[in-house]
Amino acid sequence: MAKQFHIGDVLSITTGKLVSLRHMEGIYDILNYMTGDNLFTHQLPRAAEECKPYLLEQFPFLKDITGDDVTVENWKDWLNDKVQKFGETLMVEPLPEGVYEFKNPILEAVEMMNFNV
Repeated sequence: MAKQFHIGDVLSITTGKLVSLRHMEGIYDILNYMTGDNLFTHQLPRAAEECKPYLLEQFPFLKDITGDDVTVENWKDWLNDKVQKFGETLMVEPLPEGVYEFKNPILEAVEMMNFNV
């Protein structure tokens, strides 16, 4: 079932630039929703990489938006421009079942640190 998210949340995942009006809260919300997980901070990059192609599939009009021109100074104006062009919110579908690999957050952190368990 689709859920409504601000376009800034979506663009934060598709561009890799933090342009969510709710900052990290927006990132956690969209990635937790799409993955069905309750992600820890170190799991966000993996989840974003897994979600990005599905967001671009759902919203192909965002494919050419790289965010390369986003700066600390202009991000709100940049985002307002996208809101004017595409609307303030988008109905996002979760990842298809079986796409996202659930991992124990502690074991994943250990794995990321290359420790032998």
